[in-house]
Amino acid sequence: MSSEPRTEALDPRVLIVCGSPRAHGNSEVLAEHIAKETESASAVTEVVRLRELDYSSCVGCELCRDSGKCSRFTDGMTPLYDKIVEARGLVLISPVHNYNVTAWMKAFIDRLYCFYELGYPRPGPWRSTLSDQDRKAVIVAVAEQTEVHDAGFTLEAMRLPLEALGYEIVDELLVSGVFDKGLVSSLPDALSAVEAAGHTLTQALAR
Repeated sequence: MSSEPRTEALDPRVLIVCGSPRAHGNSEVLAEHIAKETESASAVTEVVRLRELDYSSCVGCELCRDSGKCSRFTDGMTPLYDKIVEARGLVLISPVHNYNVTAWMKAFIDRLYCFYELGYPRPGPWRSTLSDQDRKAVIVAVAEQTEVHDAGFTLEAMRLPLEALGYEIVDELLVSGVFDKGLVSSLPDALSAVEAAGHTLTQALAR
């Protein structure tokens, strides 16, 4: 992965990252519905299920400050870096775990640190190598609780890092009151909302 900024036009590809540890659960159902919508709009789409990957959390070694890539680990995250660069659209979906994203999603987000170019002395100037490329994102949180405040920092924990990396968040959703495995499949309003978010994303990528 090069640290040089991409200047050529990027295809309207969409990468959907699901941070749930549960197979075929509500987060994956929502990911599949978004994928169906983006694919129907002719956007090449891939769904990544973080539970299927073997990868380490960022350890703060900062080797990437010099190399422009994660030089500490070669693991399940490694092939995702090129996919992230190639996809101008990004969707993050996470259940609410203890008022925040899951550990799988947090580790994924932390490993995106290698996309920053950081100056000295510390703290110094910084920029994202993904910025200024018209990148768009959608974030989705899935909560058992029905009260918005019980979702805690989940949406914020996805929104702020993506904005810092150079993404415009075109839609964000909290799907609440859902816990039983696959229950969201029987909730037409929730499915319509995520499909609409997928439509919003592809429309934004087409501009």
